[in-house]
Amino acid sequence: MTSNSSFFGDLLNSIADRGRALLDRSGRSTGATRAATLVERCQELLSGKGEASGVALAAEVLSRYGQMKTGERIAFFESLLEVFGPDKERLEKAIAAYSAKPGEAAIAELHAASEPRRQELFRRFNMAPGATAELVRMREHLMDALPRRKDLTPVDSDFTHLFSSWFNRGFLVLRRIDWSTPANVLEKIIRYEAVHAIRDWNDLRARVDSPDRHCYAFFHPALVDEPLIFVEVALMRETPGAIAPILDQSREPIAPGTATTAVFYSISNCQRGLGGVSFGNFLIKQVVEEISREIPSLTTFVTLSPVPGFRKWLDAERRNADSTVLTAADRELLALTDSAEWTEQDAVRAELSSLMSALSAHYFLQAKTPKGRPIDPVARFHLGNGARLERINPMGDLSEKGIAQAYGTMVNYRYVLADIEKNHEAFAAKGEVVASTAVKKLLRGENAPRALVPTQ
Repeated sequence: MTSNSSFFGDLLNSIADRGRALLDRSGRSTGATRAATLVERCQELLSGKGEASGVALAAEVLSRYGQMKTGERIAFFESLLEVFGPDKERLEKAIAAYSAKPGEAAIAELHAASEPRRQELFRRFNMAPGATAELVRMREHLMDALPRRKDLTPVDSDFTHLFSSWFNRGFLVLRRIDWSTPANVLEKIIRYEAVHAIRDWNDLRARVDSPDRHCYAFFHPALVDEPLIFVEVALMRETPGAIAPILDQSREPIAPGTATTAVFYSISNCQRGLGGVSFGNFLIKQVVEEISREIPSLTTFVTLSPVPGFRKWLDAERRNADSTVLTAADRELLALTDSAEWTEQDAVRAELSSLMSALSAHYFLQAKTPKGRPIDPVARFHLGNGARLERINPMGDLSEKGIAQAYGTMVNYRYVLADIEKNHEAFAAKGEVVASTAVKKLLRGENAPRALVPTQ
């Protein structure tokens, strides 16, 4: 893949160089060319110049954009919104034509006319060498601006629309990451690890080179040696309830053939600019299929996942004097966590475990966003990909990060291939959180499940 990509990259660079020569021989002076605004260059690019000059223009626009500061970038995004929306005159004609004579041709023209011109602009940007990576970075800059500039959301939607096609699952390649993987890729695995930081090269080797540890990543032909998303897998004989034993470099590895459980303990998105482009489910499915072929003894596929929103939610409930979630006894017990040493006291951890389990069950099954979805982003990811909330593990991660995120709580999501589509549909259509009976039984009070047959 790398050699082919290198060849086409060299070819595009050659075309761009020839295009620049053509542009320099055009009627515009060199000074005028340098003085042209970025928007003017974009208009030129859309005007339909020849392929060579088009590639050169695209490369020049991206180069100019790369030199911009934050304010200039926002001004450029504003231009993309205001100047490069749909062609209104063409759209009005298409609407009139469809109203007068509905038909397939009129529908096709209406569809084409309603497409913002910036989508075609992005496609033409993508002709330049290395443009895909530059466009992903451009969207990162736009995402940084969105919290303050909601009006730019249509531009972001167009990026997402195009990226969903460009990063279609059919274009992605799943590769095993091991100690023989090129060093530049391994360095990116260290840098992009977002769940459990990789401390050094020894830590990395323990995760990718041990017989009972695997790592897989998705790559795209346009982003050579740039992983898009990767998952770290532990081969075990049981479903784990804590992360420390998995990350322990001094542990005794087990023979892969004796493992029955594949544990996805870290899933990291590497390209922030591809946020909203979903290929997580595909990754998990492919890893399950890939690892199942290699190790037939595996029968259970689960995650050991963080709960990044739990502490923020629970702290808000603690501050709310009118909270209906917490009892006076709960508040008294939770006060023990105000001591910095509480995690080091076995008795305190034991006393808090059942309460944290019950509150976690409420957090996952009852607490919702305004849109009726679970509050926790990791829960939305796995449930949306068809997993089942299998088990809650209080005190599963007593690291500083684990305490700051979730008072140490972790959970297992289980992937059963036969149920993935059904679970996904239940979550997507109705917002249903598919959970095991064990998790549902943790709910307290009115929300607790009732027995169908009364018992003594």
